Amino acid sequence: MGVMAVLMLPLLLLGISGLLFIYQEVSRLWSKSAVQNKVVVITDAISGLGKECARVFHTGGARLVLCGKNWERLENLYDALISVADPSKTFTPKLVLLDLSDISCVPDVAKEVLDCYGCVDILLNNASMKVKGPAHKTSLEMDKKIMDANYFGPITLTKALLPNMISRRTGQIVLVNNIQGKFGIPFRTAYAASKHAALGFFDCLRAEVEEYDVVVSTVSPTFIRSYHVYPEQGNWEASIWKFFFRKLAYGVHPVEVAEEVMRTVRRKKQEVFMANPIPKAAVYVRTFFPEFFFAVVACGVKEKLNVPEEG
Repeated sequence: MGVMAVLMLPLLLLGISGLLFIYQEVSRLWSKSAVQNKVVVITDAISGLGKECARVFHTGGARLVLCGKNWERLENLYDALISVADPSKTFTPKLVLLDLSDISCVPDVAKEVLDCYGCVDILLNNASMKVKGPAHKTSLEMDKKIMDANYFGPITLTKALLPNMISRRTGQIVLVNNIQGKFGIPFRTAYAASKHAALGFFDCLRAEVEEYDVVVSTVSPTFIRSYHVYPEQGNWEASIWKFFFRKLAYGVHPVEVAEEVMRTVRRKKQEVFMANPIPKAAVYVRTFFPEFFFAVVACGVKEKLNVPEEG
């Protein structure tokens, strides 16, 4: 009996590995078929996440319209995609200059986007601007700039492209948001406010356009880290605030988020929250135990203010 068990174990592991491989291949092919020939608009395509989303959707056979505010970087992305693509299975991306913080130009850009293919199947709102600092030292001008880039820009573009989806009774709008659409973190007042506003808008829009078979999805990671930044080892001797913030701040890699965006499109998910257990728990603590949550956050602020500056 013992010998049989020893012989069966490798076969069992081999069988499980085979099933996992088949599942991954089927998922990959399913992802490609979900976006094949679809017109996909990606804002801020020249960011780290934008580039990864462009790569994933381009490989899947989507007809890409890549938007960004720097033409040279858009051309570099175009060259990178074309250099590794199979021309028989992919479409040549279209490039469109777009700065979402300049609201006045968005309607004209939306018309240019529609002129590329005559329709939009998937709109990926990816653009975002960050600022960090005490509220009383952040100018109102900066607050407005953040709101334009993170809220008014995306909703203006969405409103301009939405009638095309409604008239065709098909489409999907994806908002890449942030955990700060769920709760605010000190010294990021403008950013958190813009993320709360964006999440509220798209949550309302989801219900409004459901009857037209238009899907609205939100993907909220913690933070999207750069390619070469990795979390440090945990230090349990640090305060609860430092431990919480470290777990919150390192976030997820752009490749992980891009793959999750593709799964969200494929499965037509309504809401995705990408975070490790600590930030996820914080969302529930904020909801059910707000006083405790506020006390922890306030302790973190006091601790930060009491630390003497070096030099």
